Amino acid sequence: MNEYSIIVKDLRKKYGDIEALRGVSFTVRKGEIFGLLGPNGAGKTTTIHILTTVIKPTSGYAEVAGYDVVKRPDEVRKRIGVVFQDITLDLNLTVYENLWLHGKIYGIPSNELKRRIEEVLDLIELKDWKNKLVKNLSGGMKRRVEIARALLHRPEVLFLDEPTLGLDPNSRMKIWSYIKMLKKEYNITILLTTHYMEEAEQLCDRIAIIDRGRIVAEGSPEELKSIIGREVIYVKFIGTPPISILKTLEHVRDIKLIDRNRIEITVDNAPRALPEIIEVFYKTGAQIEEVSYKRPTLNDVFVYLTGRELREEESNFNEHLRMIMRRRYLS
Repeated sequence: MNEYSIIVKDLRKKYGDIEALRGVSFTVRKGEIFGLLGPNGAGKTTTIHILTTVIKPTSGYAEVAGYDVVKRPDEVRKRIGVVFQDITLDLNLTVYENLWLHGKIYGIPSNELKRRIEEVLDLIELKDWKNKLVKNLSGGMKRRVEIARALLHRPEVLFLDEPTLGLDPNSRMKIWSYIKMLKKEYNITILLTTHYMEEAEQLCDRIAIIDRGRIVAEGSPEELKSIIGREVIYVKFIGTPPISILKTLEHVRDIKLIDRNRIEITVDNAPRALPEIIEVFYKTGAQIEEVSYKRPTLNDVFVYLTGRELREEESNFNEHLRMIMRRRYLS
């Protein structure tokens, strides 16, 4: 039995002279939440559009739920749920009507469809809103309806393209809780794209960092942060810091005197290094006033790998690609 729900090998996509994907490869195990993390315009949405059969790759291979996305697109569509970046609900229909229409498109019998609609409305906590027009819902509620709609036909794989883009912090956290629940309750495979580092770290079992159409690193959040391998302990003190002794400790890699009463200690294992550092200060008579600790972030990893910050604003490149997508494929 294949252990992977998604297999991507050397995927490439060109729009004229623009190369959106430049040999993307990764696998997603069954039942895991896998994230594509990168700035806007990095190739995340293009990858999702290929995997959901909206567009075809220029070259390369992609398989979803055991089927080639190019050769067997109909089989792929039967087995996936999709929440695209832009809202695709009918705003002039009610929540219930949107779900009913989607279920009928997938051929779900009426009695079964009624039961499933109630089930997903309960899941997203919108039963009291089922007869409301979608245009009167908040952005967070619309996104929850789209997640419910994507689950109606019980897909094997769920694709979420920037699922919390533009939402306020409270709505974003609510969506996060639903995504976590989906994995726990349904063991569904989820691939999500995001440029929010906290979102990727909170939700994903594994993450692929994508930049300019290439995967530059892949692993769990902790594995990615270990690429840098640096943790920093700041110590504010009174007296003379025992720098020479601190340098002999196993996990200490570097020490910098920030000012006359504060030092920066770079270590490779803070939980083990910190007690030893405190003990050295205690034994040498230097008094510690304050200790703080900084771990590497996914943004630190991105900067380390690319030399640039992981920015959250829309890029002109991304807007250009989205305009092409709407005009050529989604109109």
